[in-house]
Amino acid sequence: MPWLGGSNIAFLSMDGSVSSTEEILPPTIQKLMKGYNKYLRPLFGNGPVTVGMSLDIASIDTISEINMDYTATIFLRQRWTDERLCFDGNKSLSLDGRLAELLWVPDTFIVDSKKSFLHDITVENRLIRIFPNGTVLYALRITTTVACSMDLTKYPMDRQTCTLQLESWGYNVKDVVFYWTRGNQSVSGLDHLQLAQYTLEDHYTSESEAVYETGNYPKLIFHFKLKRSILYFILETYVPSSALVVLSWVSFWISQSSVPARICIGVTTVLTMTTLMMGARTSLPNANCFIKAIDVYLGICFSFIFGALIEYAVAHFCTLHQPNAVNAYMYGQEMQEREDEMNGIVTSIGSHTLRARKREEMLTSNPTPSESKEDINSSQPQTRCTKCMSTARQIVRCLNCCKVKNPHYIDNYSRLTFPLSFIMINLLYWTYYLYF
Repeated sequence: MPWLGGSNIAFLSMDGSVSSTEEILPPTIQKLMKGYNKYLRPLFGNGPVTVGMSLDIASIDTISEINMDYTATIFLRQRWTDERLCFDGNKSLSLDGRLAELLWVPDTFIVDSKKSFLHDITVENRLIRIFPNGTVLYALRITTTVACSMDLTKYPMDRQTCTLQLESWGYNVKDVVFYWTRGNQSVSGLDHLQLAQYTLEDHYTSESEAVYETGNYPKLIFHFKLKRSILYFILETYVPSSALVVLSWVSFWISQSSVPARICIGVTTVLTMTTLMMGARTSLPNANCFIKAIDVYLGICFSFIFGALIEYAVAHFCTLHQPNAVNAYMYGQEMQEREDEMNGIVTSIGSHTLRARKREEMLTSNPTPSESKEDINSSQPQTRCTKCMSTARQIVRCLNCCKVKNPHYIDNYSRLTFPLSFIMINLLYWTYYLYF
């Protein structure tokens, strides 16, 4: 097996002796390696070296909303020209990947990578190929987990744009220049990808520079847009929650005297809806500063279910305080007498006030000081009392208008208003989140 160290490679032969690179490598490679310094980049001191890159996406394994990242396996291919490796001939040389330790290679790294590794089964998955004009092809098979900032306000009807960024670690733009070998066609393999919850809408490449305190560094960016498949969430969340809302309306057709049945339906639907809301958030980040579309819909459904339970509480309360048919006439007579009595009080007070005003007009021609003072003092409390009684009368009338004459009408109205309101809110919800 070889030991890689510095610019020399030693091999252990079958008889146990150690052979140097010069004894193992063919003469062509020995000639290329003679005087070669891997610590100096090509064109050192004569301008930057251009490195062309291309990607082959083997798979995108997972896309996590909790960690906001994705894991992908890629084949990264880099091409550059090293004039020190030119040789005579018309065929390329394919070398063992472990010989990459003898050559200068770009110090490319993946920006925003959380965890990456190079596959090494059965050997390190690296490829070195040298062409007669000095062009070097260096390929790697890498699995990486890359951060992807996601906007989940429209989840699960959202679209996400993730990137894969490649930069040079130590060489700035004066030393190394990155470029895509075939533009947007430099990235392949996406047409055959099958993702669990997403469909690939679009992808493109771009070139940029990363600006840091130590200088400007070359950067290549691969953008890909993902659209979430909503069918799973419709079957898993939207249909069950809507069914619970419809189930809560069954209580409107049950008699108000069946207290256990209506309470059982109301409490059961509320608890089931609460469990469904908790389960829908298990696959999402715990700390979010935004409200998601699925949270809005679950909140709407919970409000309707809880409203159906409150509706029965109001209807039952009105039933308990409604007079029965035997005392209905007596109740009406009592209310009429109270109204007549209040009308009589207000009328008497008004006539008394009118007489006081007439008396005051008669005495204005020649009033005595004591009488004038007494009339003024007596008319002010009467006027205030009249205003207070009028206000009290209006309040009583408003309370009588708000009183439910027949509590059974509450269920009749609810049978119509609850479904219509739910349908209208659904139309607004789906229109907004699908088209805006």
